[in-house]
Amino acid sequence: MMDQEKIKRGIRLILEGIGEDPTREGLKETPERIARMYEEIYGGLVKEPSVHLSKTFYVDHDEMVVEKDITFYSTCEHHLLPFYGKAHIAYIPAGKVAGLSKLARTVEVYARRPQIQERLTGQIADALTEHLKPRGVMVMLEAEHMCMTMRGIKKPGSQTVTIAKRGRFLEEPGLVQEFYQMVR
Repeated sequence: MMDQEKIKRGIRLILEGIGEDPTREGLKETPERIARMYEEIYGGLVKEPSVHLSKTFYVDHDEMVVEKDITFYSTCEHHLLPFYGKAHIAYIPAGKVAGLSKLARTVEVYARRPQIQERLTGQIADALTEHLKPRGVMVMLEAEHMCMTMRGIKKPGSQTVTIAKRGRFLEEPGLVQEFYQMVR
């Protein structure tokens, strides 16, 4: 559980630090709003992703399963600014599959933590590998980072792409190419 009072105090200090009056009309309730918002956007800190991957279904094939264009929102741990984009996930079952919504929920749990995109990509791939025990996993994230678009270098529209491969995706370049064709 998050410490709402600490968050409220911190936001008041930030407002004062930037030269604002936290008691003025438009800002009076801002610390409370942000504390409530943090419960939502950092909710992945108190959730276990394995819960979503524990319910599986038997399958008797080993054809690639792809779920693409899973929208996600996360927060850069370096600047506490949002980054957001699409996740594309593929795995090759070894006797069991997860419900499709469970893949999106796994992305959501890890994304709702202070993150870097590189770690987020690997965490998703590792969770699928650990809990589904597939023959292979590939995860690709494409995201725009507000820390690059609204400050610093200011390059709106630039995309960062990260990839994590496990199992057969490391061994068989043809599977990787098939994945890329499916997500484009």
